[in-house]
Amino acid sequence: MDGSFMSEHSFSPDAEHARAFRDALGRFATGVTVVTAQSDKGPLGITANSFASLSLDPPLVMWAPGKFSRRFDAFAEAEYFAIHVLAAGQMGLAQHFAKDGLNFNLPDVTTGFGDVPLLAGCLARFECRRHAIYPAGDHAIVVGEVLRVSTSTGAGLSFFAGHYGTIDAP
Repeated sequence: MDGSFMSEHSFSPDAEHARAFRDALGRFATGVTVVTAQSDKGPLGITANSFASLSLDPPLVMWAPGKFSRRFDAFAEAEYFAIHVLAAGQMGLAQHFAKDGLNFNLPDVTTGFGDVPLLAGCLARFECRRHAIYPAGDHAIVVGEVLRVSTSTGAGLSFFAGHYGTIDAP
């Protein structure tokens, strides 16, 4: 330990401590992704940091959309989707899809499996077919079988304690 640990605050994650629980979860730094799919309203996107690798064989990844989102049903029902790992310079893209999931008036958008919109300039992109979906409290766990991967180099966009930051490339 480096001695920077000052004090500890313990609590039960109940209704009275909902904000403190959310803040505690925010102390885990994550990368930032945008997940895209096709919906009955057309192309759809959402910013998410609940992405993780799950299996190498078969190649599986997962993410967890919130059931409280107006976009939840479309993502839970999507047969195909793409997860875009954002580069450090793509904070504007993260903010864009956090607010508006239907606006794809963006440069260099192409399409992949299942006519899913693909965003340019990301550090990694995983084109997926839904493998499984599981209930998980106020979220669902969506497992995707990875069909195609695209990568580039650079620093990554991160999210920690409610703020965007950068994860430097080695």
